[in-house]
Amino acid sequence: MTALTDLTGSPQQTVLDLRKYISIININKWRILSMAVLVSILAVLVVLNIQSRYASTATLLIESQQAKAVSIEEIYGMNSSQQEYYLTQFAILKSRSIAEAVVDTLNLKDHPDFVVEPGLVSTLQELLPFIPVKNTEFSAEQMEFRAREKLITEFQQRLHINPIAKTQLVQISFTTFSAELASQVANAVGEAYIHSQLEAKLGITQRASSWLGSRLAELRIQLDESEAQLQAYREKEGLIDVEGVRGLGAKELARLSDELTEARSRKAQIDGFIRVIRQYGINNMEQLESLPEITAHKGVQDVKTQLVLTERRVSELSKIYGPRHPKLMAAQSELTAVQDNLHGQIRKLIAGIENEARSVEENVSSLEAELSKAKTQYQDVSLKETSYQRLEREVFTNRQLYETFLARQKETQVTSDFNSAIARFTDLAVTATEPVAPKRKLILMLVFIATLGFGILVAFALDALNDTIKSPYDVENHLGQRALGFMPELSHKKHQDLPLYSFFSEQQKQYAEAVRSIRTSLTLLSLDKPMKFIELTSSVPSEGKSTAAVNLAFAFGQMEKVLLIDADMRRPSLAKRFGLPAYQPGLANLIAGREQLEDCIVLDEKSGISVLPAGNVPPNPLELLSSPRFAELLKQLAQGYDRIIIDTPPVQAVSDALLIAKQVDAVVYVVAADQTRGTAVQSGIAKLLQTENNLCGVILNKVNMKKMTQSYGDYSHYGYEHYHSNETN
Repeated sequence: MTALTDLTGSPQQTVLDLRKYISIININKWRILSMAVLVSILAVLVVLNIQSRYASTATLLIESQQAKAVSIEEIYGMNSSQQEYYLTQFAILKSRSIAEAVVDTLNLKDHPDFVVEPGLVSTLQELLPFIPVKNTEFSAEQMEFRAREKLITEFQQRLHINPIAKTQLVQISFTTFSAELASQVANAVGEAYIHSQLEAKLGITQRASSWLGSRLAELRIQLDESEAQLQAYREKEGLIDVEGVRGLGAKELARLSDELTEARSRKAQIDGFIRVIRQYGINNMEQLESLPEITAHKGVQDVKTQLVLTERRVSELSKIYGPRHPKLMAAQSELTAVQDNLHGQIRKLIAGIENEARSVEENVSSLEAELSKAKTQYQDVSLKETSYQRLEREVFTNRQLYETFLARQKETQVTSDFNSAIARFTDLAVTATEPVAPKRKLILMLVFIATLGFGILVAFALDALNDTIKSPYDVENHLGQRALGFMPELSHKKHQDLPLYSFFSEQQKQYAEAVRSIRTSLTLLSLDKPMKFIELTSSVPSEGKSTAAVNLAFAFGQMEKVLLIDADMRRPSLAKRFGLPAYQPGLANLIAGREQLEDCIVLDEKSGISVLPAGNVPPNPLELLSSPRFAELLKQLAQGYDRIIIDTPPVQAVSDALLIAKQVDAVVYVVAADQTRGTAVQSGIAKLLQTENNLCGVILNKVNMKKMTQSYGDYSHYGYEHYHSNETN
């Protein structure tokens, strides 16, 4: 069940009725099966005429690493460890060059399996020479080229290359009409591939050897030129050991730099000492004595030591002797002499430092000049070394290239005669014993199944396009009317009416029971309101409304006094059916007032009902039916009969039935099953309902009981025969 939503937004429930589809298949099963069998027979004829195809397969192992005497992958320029390598080999197996080689080797041009048949245009031109065909002229060479192209293309289409996953194996399969040729071609493709790879390898080796030889001569010339340039430069500059000279220069620069740094440091110390002396003054011995540079001098230190001893002696003697004592005076004289000596030492030291300052300054200037000269010399040596190294590198590079190419040339010469196969057969193709195509059983089975499916789809499509009323279910659901019952379709001669007294026939009991069922439905409906006058009409002619009116009158006639009126004064049929003469007066005569009632009504002795035929066909039937005399006639007839059945024209054809519907108690609408379109029935019912709302139901006529049983089973009284046979037993 699927939920739907209408335009108002309220959900609706749509039920997928599988029984409907099953019933459609059940109804059309023999047609579908017949079509499937017929198509299968045609398929058998076609398949049997299809020429059998055979296939043979050879298995080839493609080597991942080739056997070789020395490693020369650089010469061949390939890396077989890559996945692309194998994909490339598979493409080569399928290539045009391999196809051409096999075609030429096996001379397939003249083989019967590859004989080019005339094209459609040529065939038509031969069969129908009067049809103008555009004539395209080709030369003999062009025709041969086109034929060869077509042959190669067809060969490639029949060739299949199938790599085996996760292995180095590949299967070469070829399909053709000859089993022997299929195996020959599969093996020939593998052999052509191996041969082409060997030729390609040999060609690469030869080309590499030739190229290496020419390139080697050029490299030799370059090497000789670079060596000559290096030697000429060495002789020009007088170079013996550039690296040794450069090392000595570096050491000399380092020495001079160290000496200059030391001299500058000494000069800075002396300059600082001289500045302090000038600040204190040359005669300020007390402050000069405190300078670290003076006190650190050994001579000054010795004099100071002597001065201290002399002062100590003077101090000791002064405690013992008086100031005029000779010993004390001698000690004081010695102290004065020592002090003068100290001052003299200091003055000499200062003078020596000043002289040293001048000497250090001269030394610094000399070292700076020597360092500048050494730097210039070192730069010259560096420039020479740079040029020398450049020339030496060029010689080294040229020598390396030359030696590399020389080695490759030797390897190429060694391997030029070594032909190792890139692939080998693991399994050769053998002649097939069974064809691979066409798979006749499978084709026939698929054709049969496909035809069944197509037939079912066609049945569904036709049923969807068929909007006729086919069952009581359609009456109730599509028309929205009460289904009074149905009348089975009886076999009779084409273009002839149903036998009149089929209702009373022993062979048509099911038909009679169906009519009685309709009678019962109408009787039950008449419990609420009387139905003395019952009108029968239809949408279009030939729906069997007159037959339904006659048989319904027969059914009521078994219980009541019944009058059957033929109100179809345009195409009357009841008089003929009951065997009445053409001049028999009837309804038209009564309404016109030209005949008496007794002369117009005929009693049918076999059925017991009375029949009022249409009478003479009038030019204005609608005016007669709308006259007051027709209404008075109906009132008069109502007094003499229990039930009056009126057969009227179709609603869609004329308006007679609509006019009569206003004067009857009930209208019964007759619909031919699976014949009348639903839109026509709906339109006719709508006209009746607009005129008078006394439509009591619909009779489904000409029902195919076989289809009904297949669709709905023993629905209601569809199983009358089965029920009747059980009742008899």
